[in-house]
Amino acid sequence: MKKITIRDLRNNGGSLIDQLLAGERLLVTRDGQAVADLCLTPRQPVESSVLLQRWKTLPVIDGRALRDDIDSVIDQTL
Repeated sequence: MKKITIRDLRNNGGSLIDQLLAGERLLVTRDGQAVADLCLTPRQPVESSVLLQRWKTLPVIDGRALRDDIDSVIDQTL
């Protein structure tokens, strides 16, 4: 866990958030004493009604066209 000062948090907040998003955990210190532990909050679950609404707006996939597209860029003889 990386230690940072309150001054670091104030001056470099954006880059520290990027570190959190990359999975790092940060320990905030004041006068050398730990005062806070920063980590990402858990993602909130999405309700099934929202997922169903999103599903209804997904484009239709033509399986044959997808396969032809994949075959055009991948050597099938490997």
